[in-house]
Amino acid sequence: MRFGIFGGTFDPPHVGHLILAMEAFDQLHLDKVLWVIAPNPPHKLGKVITPIAQRIKMVRIAIDGDAMFALSRVDIDRPGPHYVLDTMCILHAEFPGDDLVFIMGGDSLHDLPNWHKPREFIAECSKIGVMHRPGETIDLTRLIEQLPEIEGKVEFIEAPLLEISSNKIRSLSYQNKPYRYYLPPGVYEQVQRLRLYTSGELPEE
Repeated sequence: MRFGIFGGTFDPPHVGHLILAMEAFDQLHLDKVLWVIAPNPPHKLGKVITPIAQRIKMVRIAIDGDAMFALSRVDIDRPGPHYVLDTMCILHAEFPGDDLVFIMGGDSLHDLPNWHKPREFIAECSKIGVMHRPGETIDLTRLIEQLPEIEGKVEFIEAPLLEISSNKIRSLSYQNKPYRYYLPPGVYEQVQRLRLYTSGELPEE
């Protein structure tokens, strides 16, 4: 089996996530894309994040039983900090002998030397699928000089230009502007039901 590892905060999961995950599934010839939710991302400490239980519900609704996708609890059911190296090691133990392809954006690729134990992380990846957006230039030369282990590991995913982000959706909601069609219908209904991304406090469930 060849699994794609698609991580994120998913606050909320939107149609852009689904499109990119679908393109990764197709172009990287994956058997399944595992959605890995980051419970408490270290780069978002101090920011308000929707409780993990609600984000799990939204991801389940978004992928809606699609055979291409599955929700992984690899980072949900263990204490932090959640380094991707540990995530990949645990997934290898869960899927011994299978290929694990980590999916990331071009900006994350450039920042890879600053990750926690990047060389060990690269070794745990069968391949690294990198989203390549129209007009974006990704030069691997300097990265290979810093991390020689990455040579031959990168596979590019030709991604459509999508001006959609969870941050934009939250901003639109806070401003009482329409954002309905950025989200799968069920996710939009969940956001409305729980009154997420409003000026009030996040509801508990």
